Amino acid sequence: MSPMPSAESTQASAHPSHPVLPTREDRVAAAGSELIGGPIGRRALLGTSWWTPARVIVLVAIGMFALGLVQKAPCYNGGWFFGASSQYTHACYSDIPHLYNGRGFADGLVPYFDKLPGDMQYLEYPVLTGVFMEVASWLTPGSGSIQHQEQWYWMVNAGMLMVCAAVIAVCVTRTHARRPWDGLLVALAPAFALTATINWDLLAVALTATAMLMWSRGRSLAFGVLLGLATAAKLYPFLLLGPLLVLCWRAGKWRAFGTALGGAVVSWLVVNLPVMLFAFEGWSKFYTFSQDRGVDFGSFWLILAQNSSDPLSTETVNTLATLLMLLSCAGIAALTLSAPRRPRFAQLAFLIVAAFILTNKVYSPQYVLWLVPLAVLARPKWRDFLVWQACEVAYFLGIWMYLAYTTSGDAHKGLPTDGYHWAIGLHLLGTAYLCVMVVRDILLPDRDPVRRAGDDDPSGGVLDGAEDSFVLGPAVRPEQPVAQAVGPQVEWGARRPSGGSL
Repeated sequence: MSPMPSAESTQASAHPSHPVLPTREDRVAAAGSELIGGPIGRRALLGTSWWTPARVIVLVAIGMFALGLVQKAPCYNGGWFFGASSQYTHACYSDIPHLYNGRGFADGLVPYFDKLPGDMQYLEYPVLTGVFMEVASWLTPGSGSIQHQEQWYWMVNAGMLMVCAAVIAVCVTRTHARRPWDGLLVALAPAFALTATINWDLLAVALTATAMLMWSRGRSLAFGVLLGLATAAKLYPFLLLGPLLVLCWRAGKWRAFGTALGGAVVSWLVVNLPVMLFAFEGWSKFYTFSQDRGVDFGSFWLILAQNSSDPLSTETVNTLATLLMLLSCAGIAALTLSAPRRPRFAQLAFLIVAAFILTNKVYSPQYVLWLVPLAVLARPKWRDFLVWQACEVAYFLGIWMYLAYTTSGDAHKGLPTDGYHWAIGLHLLGTAYLCVMVVRDILLPDRDPVRRAGDDDPSGGVLDGAEDSFVLGPAVRPEQPVAQAVGPQVEWGARRPSGGSL
């Protein structure tokens, strides 16, 4: 197919080179700003102070992270060590202290190479996460009681994960150069603070956020290398290569995609190959464990299983979940190629990861961390983001109250099974709602908060402002102008200079 011309013009910001201020563009942000004096004034001098958006947002993110640590205090002082249900009734559970001893770090065992006592013979985490855990164990004093060591181990990991949280906040702030204050959504996200130290997911999230920043700057190789490292820490980041492939297909940017793919494969192999060659059984444990794991917390599969007299087998669930994910991928690909404007990379990145979360057989509460930065980049709308976060906080409380119920014996303190199913449903509905809003923005680009401000795809790198070379269906027809559009116009697809660094 011959290259498609630029789409018709649509309304843009009157000052496309100026930063976008949420308190002027978003009603909820403006209302929330009353707590600190109200929306920024028209005569405010921006960019003349040491307090740049990135610095402010990092400090807010660290403050919220610290509040998350305080929320874990009841467990730090006893809940992790005394009483099975106390860590659930206080909603302060964390895998980190339990696995210090449970995965052999207290005994100096080498992950993947040394067998572990008990049912789990090897560490069931990807290699780069295992390295992170091992480094934290080196920094943990080996003297004192096991409780003292586990407390230290959690604190050391918390410090390392706080660095990851700061990196995520900076990367989101800088990815959309004209929308730095959107990073406040990451910094203030309650589910982010509550789940940050449950597990080690923030490492992969930080690497993915850094990769997104590199792609937005047109650095395809750096993006690929970082995404490969992220996949070596957690499996989900490789999903971003799927929508990127389809976007580059539509824009004809095959070289950029090939560079990114090559960088991802090489960096993943650099991390995994040594362990794969010399400790294959330990290396493969993560993949076999994921395959053999039965239906677990947080998924709609659990609701089906607990309401069925003849639950589906793990093998059947694996097959059906894979089929649903493949159908989701096909739907996202069709949407990408047929949308009236080429979707933004962040929009599709959010949709593909959300599809994986919605169809997967398990949803641990910390998985929300995967979506937070992508949701902010995909739809920086305060109302929708906070609605979704409210659903996730409800699920966070729901799972711990359910575990409190199941571990409190005849006392039955907490949330019964039916109540937990409602919490799962709320999580699913909240995530699906945000997906629907992102899809609407793709089909109606004039409703996309990012494009309404005059940008094309600020996180798209080489895709930003690029013309289409292959489209299908409705996208073949020229896009019609927005009805009654007034004011300055911008041609989507016409390359424009970036808004500059912060």
